[in-house]
Formats: sequence, structure tokens, C-alpha cells
Amino acid sequence: MLPELHSILNLLEGGFSKLKVLVVGDIMLDRYIHGEVERISPEAPVPVIRHAQRYERAGGAANVAMNLAGLGCQAILAGFWGDDTEKTELDVILQRAGVDTVGVVTSSLPTISKTRIVGRMQQLLRLDIESRELPPSGEMTRLIERVTGLVDKVHAVILSDYAKGALSRAVCGAAIRAARAKGIPVFADPKSPDFSKYSGATSVCPNLGELSLATGVPAHQSEALLDAGQRQVAEHDLSFLTVTMSEKGISVLWPDRRFHSPARAREVFDVSGAGDTVIATLAASLAGGLQIETAVDLANLAAGIVVGKMGTVPIAQHELIAALTPSSGVTSGEKILDRDRIAKRVAEWRASGETIVFTNGCFDLLHVGHITLLEDCRRFGTKLVLGLNADASVCRLKGPARPIVGERERARVMASLASVDAVVLFEEDTPLELIRELRPNVLVKGGDYTIETVVGHEDVLAAGGRVEIVPTVEGFSTTNIVKKLTATQENAK
Repeated sequence: MLPELHSILNLLEGGFSKLKVLVVGDIMLDRYIHGEVERISPEAPVPVIRHAQRYERAGGAANVAMNLAGLGCQAILAGFWGDDTEKTELDVILQRAGVDTVGVVTSSLPTISKTRIVGRMQQLLRLDIESRELPPSGEMTRLIERVTGLVDKVHAVILSDYAKGALSRAVCGAAIRAARAKGIPVFADPKSPDFSKYSGATSVCPNLGELSLATGVPAHQSEALLDAGQRQVAEHDLSFLTVTMSEKGISVLWPDRRFHSPARAREVFDVSGAGDTVIATLAASLAGGLQIETAVDLANLAAGIVVGKMGTVPIAQHELIAALTPSSGVTSGEKILDRDRIAKRVAEWRASGETIVFTNGCFDLLHVGHITLLEDCRRFGTKLVLGLNADASVCRLKGPARPIVGERERARVMASLASVDAVVLFEEDTPLELIRELRPNVLVKGGDYTIETVVGHEDVLAAGGRVEIVPTVEGFSTTNIVKKLTATQENAK
């Protein structure tokens, strides 16, 4: 990958934003309910979950589109969703990411959803809501019309097949024919064991299990399986086959040769959505002009990042940039960062396996309550980012007499603390936008909050993170200190 590093960084830093990629497939909403398991039910031998957190994410083809948006591409989504609450929740997630849903047909069938109930880190139950029926023929016709109408407006097409009914042979055939007529590459993530459904695509991207089903060769016989995969290329008029091999990496198969990209060693928390990340990164990279081998290396790198997160979480552009470029390092004078630099610094830390903790506040007059909060924050991760209200923000929140200490001086004081790794000022009343930009692993707040009342909790939980509430030190606050000083001055008169 190194010879093309300049080209890769150009794509990541602006080139992807010029690309439009159409994703066609099975659209889903993924729900997660996390809780604590402390006892077994007296009614039946099942664990009792004490509900603590709930969040939603885009799943299936929608997650592929989210990965494209995370890379900076203009993602267009096509498929089906119902006229229901799940559709509304999913639409909010997609709109927030900038995914265009112009190709989505509202169906008479419900939006597909998967609800996972998790006790601590163990999934205990999954509840799927979907129809056993296929979409009516009229709805399929509308989907084909929308897909073929969008193909000539994009630079690549992805067929994300989860075997839920959206990608019929007719839809796949129409999309592939339209794309080939315009010279547009098509990438298919298969669920059908018969790859003829995707004949004429640029590449089909199975995992080892899917390739085993398609060829009849056992997955553990890797050499024989890859040989059989090479025969699939010519048989189904593909340019090449892209095989994801879990911890072994990714192999690209042509009829007469192979290329293998080994996986980088990385702690794996959850492989959910890794295939979506691979096909999104591969399609965008090839549409952006990278060589196949380089594009596969980049897709492999992206997959290695997302498997280090819990749940279905898309790749982010800055995470790849951080993984590709050497760390700038941090000295004692470099803790106070602007919004652009903090995003890059956090990406570097995340790529190095650090756990990012975020907390925020005015920190007008530093006192023992502040110190205790920051020390508590360090228990939850390895890097602590402090969001500091700028002067204008403090004034709006606390009144015209505040802050007592200016933002530059407050930032210098906070940066001098060993427990703080970075300080970033924000002008808004809340740090919501900053939290969305940084996507910390842990969000910490002190006081009488609940998880549901902490600003940014939904975004952090949806990204696989957690929220921690720590108690305040009774009697210590900047407001109380100001009152005491004022009372002392009055008594002195």
C-alpha cells in the first residue's frame, strides 16, 4: 500500500466526497438493549435483565450506506422499508449521516428490524421482526425503476444481499445490466449460494462460509476452496472474486492468479458489519481510481478498525487517516487543541487502541470536586478529553458575571493536570456536536444526572460506547465559592 499512500490520503481527505455510490439491498434497523444480569427469574430458568440502555443503528444495506458516508462519499440507498416506527427511527439515523434515501420504496410489509438483548457483553436473545412474504410485484417494479434511474448518476453500485427479499434476480439483473451499459462497477455481497444471480458484476464478495456453500468445497480446505472460487470468476462473467477470510485477511481471485492481503493483528470485540465495511471501502476505493490490490489493503485496514468496536458501527474517514499516518505525539504544551486537531488526535489514539473518555464543563474556579471528577474519568479509559465551555457559552449558562476566569487561562489550568490528555473549547451551550465529532468510547458526567439526561448519551450508546455517572463532592461548586467570596466581601464592609 505504501507506494500509493499519497493517492489513498488524497481520496480520504477530499476525493471520496466527489463520489456517488448507490447501495441496493435489504434495509434493516438494528436495536440494542443493554442491561445488567443479577439474578435468575423465579418464573422460569432465564436471566432477568435490568434495563439500562437502548439504542438504534442502521443495519444491512443501510449499514453499507453508513460506511460510505463515513468515508466521505455521497451515499444513495435503495430498497424497502415499511410505514412504521422503525422506518422513522432508521430515517433519522440515515439523514443525520447524510445518506440519500431517494431510492427507497415504502412497502406494505414492515421495516425489517433486529432487537438484540445483551447482558453485560453477552448477547442473550435476538428478536427479528420481518415478513415471511416477498414484496408485492408492484413494489418490486417500482424498486427496479428507481434503481435503473439512479445508476447513470453514480460512480459505483453495491448489491447488499441479506436474503430478505429486496434483491430478487430481476432487481440484480436490472441493476447489473444498467451499470455495465454505463461502464459502472458493481459489487455484490452474496447470500445466495448460486452466484449466477450476480452474473456480470465486477466482483462478488463472499466470506469463506458463503464461498463454501456456492462451490460445495468445505471451508477448512482453503486451497481447494480458493481454486473453486477462481473457477467461479469465469463461470459467472466476473472481473474478480473478493473473499473475506476472517482473521486471515482478504483474497482477490482472478481465473489465473491471486492476491492476498493479510489482516492486521487487532483485538476483536465484534465482527458484526465487517463485511459491510469491506465492500463499501472496496467499491469506493476502486471508483476513486485505486489499484485493486491497494483498494483491498485499505478495505482490510477498515475492517480491522470496525471489529474493534461493539455492534454494527461504520468506519470513519479520520480513523483510516490516523491508521495510515504516523502519530504526531503529544507534549505538555500540545494539550489545548482546536476542533480539527482534536478530531485528528482522537483518531490517532483510537487507531492505536486507546479508550477515549470525554467529559465537559465550565471549570471556572478549579476545586476539589473538579479534581475528583477528572480522576474518576481516568478509571474508565486511557485518554481523557475535556470539553471546556468558551467564555460566551459560560456567560449564557451562568449569567453576565461569569466566567470569573477567561477561557484561555481556564484551558491552560486544565491542560496542566496529569489526568487530562486534551482540552478543546466549544462555543455552543452543550457539547453535543463535539461529542458527535469525537465519538468517545465513554461519556462521563458528574452530579445527579441519569444516563437519559446526559447530553450526547444517544450518540455514544449508538456508537457502541457507554455512559458513566460519577457522584459529586458534596458542598463543592464554583457557585458556592462565589457566594462565599461575595458574603465575605459584604461582611468586610
